[in-house]
Amino acid sequence: MALHFLLAPMAELSHRALRELTESFHQGGADEYYTEMISAGAFISGGPFESWYADNGPCPEKLVYQVVGGVADDLVRAVSLLDQRDCLGIDINMGCSAPAITRSGAGVRWMADIEKAADLIRRTRKKTRRRLSVKLRIGLTDDFDYLARFCRRLEEEGLDLITLHPRTAKEKFKRKARWDYISALRKELHIPLAGNGDIASAQEMLRRSEECDAVMIGRLAVRQPWVFAEARGLGTNNAASKKVSDTFLEETGLRFLELLSRYQPPEFHISRARRFFNYFCDNLKWGNYVKNLLNRETDLSGIERAWRGYFSQHEIEQKISP
Repeated sequence: MALHFLLAPMAELSHRALRELTESFHQGGADEYYTEMISAGAFISGGPFESWYADNGPCPEKLVYQVVGGVADDLVRAVSLLDQRDCLGIDINMGCSAPAITRSGAGVRWMADIEKAADLIRRTRKKTRRRLSVKLRIGLTDDFDYLARFCRRLEEEGLDLITLHPRTAKEKFKRKARWDYISALRKELHIPLAGNGDIASAQEMLRRSEECDAVMIGRLAVRQPWVFAEARGLGTNNAASKKVSDTFLEETGLRFLELLSRYQPPEFHISRARRFFNYFCDNLKWGNYVKNLLNRETDLSGIERAWRGYFSQHEIEQKISP
């Protein structure tokens, strides 16, 4: 069984600091890293933070730029500019259902019109020599036949890969991801299909690998940045990654803060740190308590002190407990 794992595009999360951290574990990180959503309009107009979104480190050969927008001309121009950068591929977001995105005609709103979406793929295909892909949902409604027609039409226009998050636009996380849609859609296509949604462990990553051509991981990869290495180790019958001890967790959190300081602008530090630890603290017995401690801090040095303080206090409590 060939294993191919992707890090999902996640706002305020799938930036270079997380990619560096994930890549540092024994047996390596993801096979592909998707960036945060890059706004096509902001990127082509030279927005002040676009260089951070477009950072392709640490592995340009594994990097996929994801671009979002509701104006076809902006997306075509953005794809043309991103094509000039060193990367593996470019992905167009056709799945985000956040109101701020859909109101502009972006994200999952592209799935409302098959021919409009096909025309976008036709135009962007001409502007990039990189792998061209889309990430989408089931659609605005629960209609598998429409989904299959939509995907086959994009395939006809030169699309190379599709990632499906099997929920409708309105469902968000209200119901379980329907992986039977992924298995069914795979039979309809000639291009690779990646599956994404509700994967909770390295073991499940391996199991889902049998149902699609690649498995995309989002929240789990933030909660457990070593999960790609663990899954790869399990898949080759090697020992899993490092034991998840208190020392290991403390060091991993500190490493993330150091990378965040190095690879993100100060304006992003607090929002990115809070987003990361909101998931990473789930590894701790008193995770919610630690989240509250960290959220009180207003800079990275304060977050580091609070993080170290928790483990120091926890170590003392363990020594004095009967």
